[in-house]
Amino acid sequence: MHHNGTHLDGAKAGSDSRAGKAAAARKPDSPAVARRREREKRTVSQMIALYCADHHPEEAAVVTGHSGEPMCPECKELDDYCVLRTERCRSMATKTSCEKCGNHCYAAAQREKIRKIMRYSGPRMLRKHPIAAMRHLLGK
Repeated sequence: MHHNGTHLDGAKAGSDSRAGKAAAARKPDSPAVARRREREKRTVSQMIALYCADHHPEEAAVVTGHSGEPMCPECKELDDYCVLRTERCRSMATKTSCEKCGNHCYAAAQREKIRKIMRYSGPRMLRKHPIAAMRHLLGK
């Protein structure tokens, strides 16, 4: 790294040049895969919002998640992370769930957080978002 904060290849320190390559490496989605990707981002965001509403003070829900539902900044950070990972997923057309995917793209700490949220929110989604819950359970 140079003294001016750039790597030898010219990239700024702290920038993730792999992220751009990963997004560029993903083939364009078919319409069906694009719908599935959007639905998965929305469903995970709904699960995070449901968890947040039941575990964090109501007055902390000052930001809006990908699903359009309120959540606290900490949950929004995880929501943004999940949306980004789903957007970059190269296996969306073939995988049934992230858990069964051979390429775990979540960092260990975030993977544990989302597991905890899904364990809690999954059964409760049937009441709050029944169609999203059924699609999620059926893997469609």
